[in-house]
Order: sequence, then C-alpha cells, then structure tokens
Amino acid sequence: MSPLALPHTARVVPRPSGPALRAMPRHATGMATLAPGLQVLAGDHDFFRHFGGSSADLCGRHLFELLHPSAPAVLREHFSRLHDGRRTRFTERVVGYRSPDHVFSGELTGTAIQGRSHRLSAIVVLIKPDDTRFPGAQPAQRTLLSPLEARILEGVATGASTQELAGKLYLSRQGVEYHVGSMLRKLKAPNRAALVARAYAAGMLTVGTWPATVRPDFVK
Repeated sequence: MSPLALPHTARVVPRPSGPALRAMPRHATGMATLAPGLQVLAGDHDFFRHFGGSSADLCGRHLFELLHPSAPAVLREHFSRLHDGRRTRFTERVVGYRSPDHVFSGELTGTAIQGRSHRLSAIVVLIKPDDTRFPGAQPAQRTLLSPLEARILEGVATGASTQELAGKLYLSRQGVEYHVGSMLRKLKAPNRAALVARAYAAGMLTVGTWPATVRPDFVK
C-alpha cells in the first residue's frame, strides 16, 4: 500500500529523533506526519484538537485544506524546497481553521524526513498557536480600527504592496506605512504576516469569503 493510500488512523505520531528533534521548537503543541504530497497521514492529539477534528476527519486531507487562503504564498515555496532538497526545515506564520467560522493564528514548522535513498519520504509539521484558548473562553478586549485602517488592513490581507495601497487610497507611501505601523502596535504584531494572522484570530476579518473584509463592529 502506498503512503498516500494509508487508511485513517488514530495512532499518535512518534516524535522524531536525532537532528530532526533537535531542530524542532521545544514548546510545539501539535504534530503531524504528511505524505510528500502534503496529505495528513497521522497526527497527535493536539494537532487534531487545534484543527477541530478527529483523525478520521483530518487524515487523508491536504494540509492546505486546513489553512485559510490568507496563508502566505511563500508557504508553497517552502514545501517545494523541502521536496527537492534545497532545505530541510522552515517556519512560517499561518492562519488555520478550527471550525468553519473560527480561525486561529500561529507558527507552522515543517521538517523533511529522508528515506534510505535520500529522497523525501515524509514531512513532519508542528503547529504552535499564538493563543490556545478555545470557543467559550473569556474574549480579549476588542481592538477598533479607523475606516482608513480597515481598508489598509483589507489590502494587506490580500497581499497588496505599500505602493499599490498608496495608489488605491490616494495616500503617500509614508502615510500607508504610518497606518500599518499603528495597526502593528495595536495588535502587537511584529510584521505584516503576523498582523493579518492576528486580525483573523481576533475575528476582525471575515472567514469563508475572499477577499476578506473587516467586520463593521471592529470599525469605530
């Protein structure tokens, strides 16, 4: 039976040993093994919990089905480099689906596992959410955006550059950067990718529609 044809299983993924283990973050909370084609073969309890499903629900599904379309395009390039041996490990920020109407932000780390022929045999991924609270937990204080900030955030979420946003919104490049910087501080995000991820996790951006828009109740 080929790796892609493995039946759904509830088995726990064994933790890698040797260099692969030393390369992985100590505080990772979810782990899964992917086939070279990125289908989920097996995972541990935390991996399934973070994505809101059981092994029967998630095994066999493509990893990108579990991630929001806002996942950066560079993620595909990271996996491509694992596949052809140009790198052995990467970490990237992502937004994942916990349910159809609930998302979470976090870091995804991928590590290539080579077989005896030195070809890629599997990929181990770790998912480390920024916030491990689940629906029903006490919500954080809501951050409000100005109408202009909301339009800029929507543009950033679609991958628009500073120059593109400046032209669309009739602002200077410095004006766009000023408002982006303000939102980075409000959401305590270190960069634009983290800003979008945290905006999704806070419920600011609509889920299930593309391009996403800022929900009216987050605009002051």
